[in-house]
Amino acid sequence: MLLLQSSARPQGDTFHVAQKLAAELEAEHIDLLDYKIYPFSYEQEYPADDDFLRLIETKVLLHEQIIFASPVYWYSMSGPLKIFFDRLSDLLKSRKELGRQLRGKQMSVLSVGNDEEINASFYEAFRLSAEYLGMDYGPVWHGWLDTTGSARVRTQQIPPAEEL
Repeated sequence: MLLLQSSARPQGDTFHVAQKLAAELEAEHIDLLDYKIYPFSYEQEYPADDDFLRLIETKVLLHEQIIFASPVYWYSMSGPLKIFFDRLSDLLKSRKELGRQLRGKQMSVLSVGNDEEINASFYEAFRLSAEYLGMDYGPVWHGWLDTTGSARVRTQQIPPAEEL
């Protein structure tokens, strides 16, 4: 199981909540900020120091469950995680042999916010991406830091898509 954290602050709230969940689940915890991933290019030409394919081959594809951990920024995933998801297009075009290996894997999500509650629409982009990639979706968790600064995580119940 791989927990892939993506936030603007390497040691921020998302880190602390992700660290707690990773420990509970005995998941490998990595930070997307430790990798240089360039935005998607229609020409699919990237600088030599681009880490996207290396990350896919040496981390993501080695796990059956991938948990994407992101703070909630304007009701959506973090910018670095959005770039990562955009780059999944490479796996549907020029690197189809890698993209096919995502089928049947499990995509899970950990959202992190300032509140105990979250708008369930945050998870929709993940659910639709999992569906498109042939991945199983869920479970999802929501986390926050309480008033003492302790990380809290709970399983999030997501209504069916037609109710969002």
